[in-house]
Amino acid sequence: MTTENRQRWKRAGMVLGAIIVAAALAYAGWWYLIERNHQLDGIASGNGRIEATEIDVAAKIPGRVKEILADEGDFVRAGAELARMDTAVLEAQRAEAVAQLERARISVDTAESLVRQREAEKRAAEARVAQNEAERVAAQKHLARSRELSARLAISEQELDDQQARFEAAVAAVAAARSQVAAAEAALGTARVQVIDARAAVEAAQASIERIQADIDDSLLRSPRDGRVQYRVAEPGEVLPAGGVVLNLVDLADVYMTFFLPTAQAGRVALGDEVRLVLDAAPQYVVPARVSFVADVAQFTPKTVETAEERQKLMFRIKANIDPELLQKHLKQVKTGLPGMAYVRVDHNAAWPNTLQVKLPP
Repeated sequence: MTTENRQRWKRAGMVLGAIIVAAALAYAGWWYLIERNHQLDGIASGNGRIEATEIDVAAKIPGRVKEILADEGDFVRAGAELARMDTAVLEAQRAEAVAQLERARISVDTAESLVRQREAEKRAAEARVAQNEAERVAAQKHLARSRELSARLAISEQELDDQQARFEAAVAAVAAARSQVAAAEAALGTARVQVIDARAAVEAAQASIERIQADIDDSLLRSPRDGRVQYRVAEPGEVLPAGGVVLNLVDLADVYMTFFLPTAQAGRVALGDEVRLVLDAAPQYVVPARVSFVADVAQFTPKTVETAEERQKLMFRIKANIDPELLQKHLKQVKTGLPGMAYVRVDHNAAWPNTLQVKLPP
């Protein structure tokens, strides 16, 4: 056989082999689709992305960022220190409030001392009233006897007039003493009001100290829960307004996938139904989840659905949450934003196919 013939036969063999391979691949693809459709009978699916609750760690009051203790990508536990704000102004305000508290306490002592003084003055005035009242009674009796004696001409008119004057002076003294008691009571009331005012000033100063201390404590920014630092929004030295974000966290205890199903399928999904998630980045694993939300109002499908026919259908949003205990076991492998597929049984009698049996990374 000539060299030309051998090359011709070789080319023919290569073409035949390519045809056979293509046919085999086509058959395999056709068989896979049939088998997959058969296996997924009673199971609905939708595409989505892994999402998680995001938390902004922000400054409570305006201030300057002093130090940031976490970097992007760090895993943090609840209560971990993430950043510190400059508290020099707050510390000065707290010192001022402490001084005001001491002044208010001294004012309380002074006011209470004044109350004791006014109480003593009132008791003295009341004693004078009793003394003057006794003198008035005695003068009244003397006047009555003098009148009897004057009627019998036993005493002179001058003596009677003297007794009358002493009685009237005693009456006036009683009235004056009672006025002093009233004045003492008024002064005592004023002193007691001053005590109340001084005590209120003490409470106000204590409240100011507690408020300022709360602001100082809040200037140490802590993680509200377990999560991963997603972004450093601010840097040390920056001045932030109240509510200014320093860090953005992803709550790795609340990870879910949102997907959409048409009306006929969504109506058969209930809260708590099993869901299996397969991520594009790790198709060898099947992650279990459960339906935590089914929208009660239909909406158009999102742009991730590519066909025009599907976009014209109204769809229901469904949310599937991954078990927090499972997330804790694989915390460092959890990543948000990964696309994938969610599978949910719309026929509860249908069995999960082998391709959707739970399979997790070691």
